[in-house]
Amino acid sequence: MSILNVTNVNHGFGARKILENVTFRLLKGEHVGLVGANGEGKSTFLNIITGQLMPDEGNVEWCSRVTVGYLDQHSMLTRGKTIRDVLREAFKNMFDLEAEMLQIYEKMGELSDAEMTKAMEDVGEIQTMLDSSGFYTLDAKIEEVANGLGLGDIGLDRDVEDLSGGQRSKVLLTKLLLMNPMILILDEPTNYLDAVHIEWLKRFLINYENAFILVSHEVPFLNDVINIIYHMENASVTRYVGNYDEFVQAHELKKKRQLQEYEKQQKEIDRLEDFIARNKARVATTGMAKSRQKQLDKMEIIEKPREKIKPTFRFTEARVPGKLVFQTEHLVIGYDAPLTKPLYIKLERGKKIAITGANGIGKSTLLKTLLGDLAPLSGEVFLDPYLHPGYFEQESSRDNTNTAMEEIWSEFPALSNYQVRQSLAKCGLTNEHIESQMMVLSGGENAKVRLCKLMLKNVNFLILDEPTNHLDVDAKAELKKALKEFKGTILLVSHEPDFYEDWIDEVWNAEGWTTKIV
Repeated sequence: MSILNVTNVNHGFGARKILENVTFRLLKGEHVGLVGANGEGKSTFLNIITGQLMPDEGNVEWCSRVTVGYLDQHSMLTRGKTIRDVLREAFKNMFDLEAEMLQIYEKMGELSDAEMTKAMEDVGEIQTMLDSSGFYTLDAKIEEVANGLGLGDIGLDRDVEDLSGGQRSKVLLTKLLLMNPMILILDEPTNYLDAVHIEWLKRFLINYENAFILVSHEVPFLNDVINIIYHMENASVTRYVGNYDEFVQAHELKKKRQLQEYEKQQKEIDRLEDFIARNKARVATTGMAKSRQKQLDKMEIIEKPREKIKPTFRFTEARVPGKLVFQTEHLVIGYDAPLTKPLYIKLERGKKIAITGANGIGKSTLLKTLLGDLAPLSGEVFLDPYLHPGYFEQESSRDNTNTAMEEIWSEFPALSNYQVRQSLAKCGLTNEHIESQMMVLSGGENAKVRLCKLMLKNVNFLILDEPTNHLDVDAKAELKKALKEFKGTILLVSHEPDFYEDWIDEVWNAEGWTTKIV
């Protein structure tokens, strides 16, 4: 049974084609992975099928009475509400029914016998609906799912205004899962989730009986939860059956075949053109030349497979610092309350360290404290005087109206227009991206601009907070290569063992420092 049919959809921004004659179908029970490089239009496609954006041409048709839940990269929360308030909104229809039932009870003293009979029937019907829907165990259900995604550690009575971007994403994802729609549409749901909560979400999706569409750049996660791939490339969408690894094999084979067919056709075209050129002027052979020309004119030209421009990352190394990059003495970090026990840690020059552990236990806070952006609650940090740090922050401002070019110029005003464009292009960004505001770029494009800024600095100590969030597979691979080649010191926060396991020297598990119960 087809739940969603997309036919001949076209969409573009200015002169740039995002989607061209795209056809897509979602069948009952399919677990679809929507994949492709950053900027290929995955979020645009999701906005079109959910009705948030009208296509220039084409049709999007859902089956009747379908309920769709969509988590995108730019979802917002209403200030002034607690996490619990937001999660309860997932069951708004049930709370509306309860309010209707209570109103009926309030009016019962004024009703006639006939009206009372009708009112009792209505109350009984509502009560049955609430009982069968598990209304009176909703709070337990909310806490179960909230704890599964780590919101219990934050506190369900916390105002959403106080939450970080990552914590807001968790709240929105939890609300969506509680709504239990017929179709789930998830745009990079594992960003900001730690390993434990990614594992919880993985089990949830594996056991999910309905269909879902998932955008993710985490290959192991995709392999575990999906059975269909739709690949977005060069404004088109292609369907593959299987997981991500099987898609890669099939896609490479398809490109190889297309290249062989292209080369074979080019040889045939050269042969025909040569024959036509040699024979069209001779009376005896002009007929044959015209025949070959007709054959050439009717030929359906095979396009040469286009290689996607891959980003190239390389960090510029500053002068070598002393042997000890930093050392802490009795360091306690946090905001209003301590997040850690007293820390006595040190990092030697040239070491590459991954910091792991559950969200909310102080990993990002530690990085900011080491850099001096945040004052410690007690204790001290001793930094080498010849340290030139480069910091990649986990989140960027959601209200940044600078274009990508202006973002680079704001920090490097001496660079020429050509130098800025060249630097951004090396990171895999097109002219359109370069002239777009940071706030409208996709998460991956935004991250590439921030990595570009980092590469323009002379650094000997890289501090990276979840740098792979939003990056596509090729960009992750290139970043990994650049970090392996970097001769300086690295302190990396990551929840992706596949990204760091084969090049780091040591793992620091922050769960051993925290004052929180993990």
